[in-house]
Amino acid sequence: MKALSENEVTAFLSEKLTGWAFEGEFLIRDFKFKTFVDAFSFMTAVAIEAEKMDHHPDWSNVYNRVVIKLNTHDASGITSMDLRLAQTIDRLFSIHS
Repeated sequence: MKALSENEVTAFLSEKLTGWAFEGEFLIRDFKFKTFVDAFSFMTAVAIEAEKMDHHPDWSNVYNRVVIKLNTHDASGITSMDLRLAQTIDRLFSIHS
């Protein structure tokens, strides 16, 4: 899978994703929840979808915050798979927030 250009990623972010930043080779978003349990429930939902896609995020969780970084390591950048996963993550956030 081929990495997308910076222009392609930036255009997609402005048109279809809110709250994500493009930093270097990563898409990054910080999610905030009311409680740790809400954050962990969100992470569980994301894990299930990521496993189905066989595409797994880099992430961290501290209490009610989850920071997610996406990229395709094999492509050394952002691919369409990252954009699809980001859209799925946003959909799950709307359910779990």
